[in-house]
This record gives sequence, C-alpha cells and structure tokens, in this order.
Amino acid sequence: MIKSSYSVLGVMSGTSLDGIDVAHIHFSKEGQWNFSIQAAQTFPYTSEWKDVLSSLHLASEKELDIQNIRYTALLGQTILGFIQSHEISNLDAVCSHGHTILHEPNRGVTLQIGNLKDLATHLNQVVVCDFRSQDVAMGGQGAPLVPIGDTLLFSEYDACLNLGGFANASYSQNEKVIAYDLCAVNTVLNFLAEKRGLPYDNKGQIAQSGTLVSEFYSDLEALNFYKKASPKSLGIEWVHATIYPLLDKYKQHSLENLIHTYTFHVIEEIGRNFTAGQSVLVTGGGAKNTYLIQLLQDQCNAFFHIPEERVVDFKEALVFGFLGILRLRHEVNCLASVTGASKNHSSGIIFYPRNDR
Repeated sequence: MIKSSYSVLGVMSGTSLDGIDVAHIHFSKEGQWNFSIQAAQTFPYTSEWKDVLSSLHLASEKELDIQNIRYTALLGQTILGFIQSHEISNLDAVCSHGHTILHEPNRGVTLQIGNLKDLATHLNQVVVCDFRSQDVAMGGQGAPLVPIGDTLLFSEYDACLNLGGFANASYSQNEKVIAYDLCAVNTVLNFLAEKRGLPYDNKGQIAQSGTLVSEFYSDLEALNFYKKASPKSLGIEWVHATIYPLLDKYKQHSLENLIHTYTFHVIEEIGRNFTAGQSVLVTGGGAKNTYLIQLLQDQCNAFFHIPEERVVDFKEALVFGFLGILRLRHEVNCLASVTGASKNHSSGIIFYPRNDR
C-alpha cells in the first residue's frame, strides 16, 4: 500500500498498566515523514484487568488462550468506541501492539495478547499487529521497536529516551541505530506507589520526601543486566525475579526511602548512557515525574527536552501506527543493529476483516 499519506490508529498497552492508548494520526511523506496527532485517549484498565494482566505470565497455556480472546474483545470494544466518539472514517489501518505477557527472547519467547484475527473482523478494519514475534524468530530481542520511529520521525534530536514501564534509549552511532532497554522505571515506581493506594508517585513527591538506602542502592547497581552489552531488552518477568525480591529484602525501610532510592538508581542507569551536549527527546509517563526529570537534568550533562503533552503521552502509540504503515509498504521497521536479529526486516501480521489476502 504505497501512498503519500495515511490515516491510521496506533494502539499501545505498556507494562506499567496505565491503560490502552489509542491515537488517530495522519502521516505524510514528502521527502521525509511528517505526522499530526488528530485525537488521542487513554482508556484505564479496571482493577480486574490490572490483576489479570499483572499475573498472566504465570498462567497455563489454556488460561492464556482464554484471556487472549477476552483481551482481543476488550481491545475491539475500546477501539470501536474511540472511532465512534471521534467520528473517524476512511482509516487505512489499525496498528496495534497488544499487551506483552511473556518476553524472554533468549528462550525464543515473546507473547503479546490481543493480536488475534478477530480484532480485524470486529472492527471491520485492516489490522497490523504482532510486531515482535518475527524478530525473535530471527534471533533478535524483539525490542525495542520504537527506534525506527525515532530515526525517521524525530531526527532533529541526537537521542530519544522513553520513560515508561521500562526506560529505553536510541541514538545513531557510526551510521547505525543503536537502542536498548536501560532499566525498569514505572513498573517498579507504580508498584511501590500502589502500596499507598496511589496509581503512581505524582510528580515524584513521595520520592522527594525520602532518603537513600545505601545497601539497597548498591544491590540495584550490582545487577547483572547492567553489565551486558546491547542489544538487550527487559520484560516483566525480570522485574518479578530480580527487583521484587530486593524490595522484599529491604521492606523494613519506609516506602518513601525505597521510592527515593529506586529513583536515584533510575537516574544513575539513564545518565551513564548519554554524553555531554547531546540533545535528548524525553517521552513516556516518567516525563511527568518532575522530581525524576529535575534529578536527570542536574546529574547529567546532556540536554533533555520534553515535547508537547500528546507526544509525551502517546509516542509509543504514534510509533506503532508508523510501524504499521511501514509494514503495509513492505519497508523495514525492525533494525538488526537494535534487536540483534539476523537482518533488517519488515515485521507485523496484516489481518483483513473478511478474508486473508
């Protein structure tokens, strides 16, 4: 589907379980790619869905299949409601990431639920989805996938930093795009804030009121993942197996001190990946954590730029919309230099509403 302009929906659900992000975007190509976010909305998960999604990595194959069907139906209802409420017509495609349940690429495993053909039938739209599986099958990490969007949509910056459930960075080096996960961010900070009955640490206020637990900080800094070279990626399994036991080890300390210490750990891991003078675009929910961003600016010599709110909130939905367009055009949307796959490739399954073409 080679055209000069496209109207698509980008749909994303991240590991921080904030909800389902849906964005309606117009893309055009006149030498370089341009975009305009027409409408965007986050649909928060119910407490029941949060519980299901946070524990589904432990479920049996049968239970995974059941919840995959349920989640696909939830996505369909959510997207259809968005289309109707914003009176959207003439879409080229709905480009959906789904929700990651399993991501252990070193074992050849990645699973994003919600990527069933039923979604195309329910919406009566072309759906592009399941962007990670092919990359893992080709020996890659299946992540991060956003860097192709960073390269083609945000080339005015030296690097891009996403602060979502996990932090990841992307930049060009010797004419190659390099990108990898840095550390867990909101998956951990939100988990701790919820112990206070809060969905997240608003503007980092809890973190700011605490003090450093030096032993906890040292244990975090010593984790093996940080010693690995890229390409490398993180999944929620790593958080459960590595971070949560450390939180339990230091549970005698106050919540304020644990959040404060983990925030400083995040800053340390991010800071060592950027150099003085770099211009860095910062997006994701963590960009609204005022205390974290202030620490980042104070501790690092790079220049961190926060764009307009819609780009902060919906950049991943935006980029997965873009990945879907590249797939429809049969153009590269997965970079071997980023994921470690055997070659660059065009990833994603295309479903049509009534028949496979």
